[in-house]
Amino acid sequence: MALDSKRTDYVLPPPQPVLIPVAGSDALFPVRRIYCIGRNFAAHAVEMGHDPDREPPFFFQKNPDNILLEGQDLPYPPKTADLHFEVEMVIALGKGGANIAPDEALGHVFGYGVGLDMTRRDLQAEAKEMRRPWEIGKAFEHSAPCSALVPASEIGHPAEGDIWLAVDGERKQSGDLNQMIWKTPEMISYLSEYFVLAPGDLIFAGTPAGVGPVSKGQVMEAHVANVGTLKVAVI
Repeated sequence: MALDSKRTDYVLPPPQPVLIPVAGSDALFPVRRIYCIGRNFAAHAVEMGHDPDREPPFFFQKNPDNILLEGQDLPYPPKTADLHFEVEMVIALGKGGANIAPDEALGHVFGYGVGLDMTRRDLQAEAKEMRRPWEIGKAFEHSAPCSALVPASEIGHPAEGDIWLAVDGERKQSGDLNQMIWKTPEMISYLSEYFVLAPGDLIFAGTPAGVGPVSKGQVMEAHVANVGTLKVAVI
């Protein structure tokens, strides 16, 4: 049921929507869900101890209010001594649906952004070892920094180009979007077989090799070719 702004009988104040700016305009993109694909770059799969061969994709989720907007600092999260960065291209859907054909999937994309899948790696490792869900390591407060979104109508659909991350000016991650195992249309199509996608959904499209720790006082700079650059300070 959609919220009705005219109603006054809510037992609690309804949560405010999570809104991401659209680059070059005053428009705002409301976030509904966040899907994140795991191990979508072969070299990253290897560094995480997995087979780089193409396997069926898998996804986990973050919460919409995990978004950290551009220009905001990232508070170092509690209960971890091993906070890791993962730079990712963010796909923002403007149309939804179920069982979307791959050759129609790009028509569902509103635009793209630069994102960070911040990870409490020690807690994720514990969860993996105990065969438990990853959310405690992935879906914590401020764990999804995201730049302003750039409409696909302006830049097309990035399928190749640099994706990198630097910490305090030192390059840590480096790859190319053409190294993604599952491409943008395939990710959208696959997800739509299991979920009814909707306008406002985000897909974090995977990270290249080189993930590692970041500490308080450091500054991360993340870049996706033709999309933009995102700077985030850890405090």
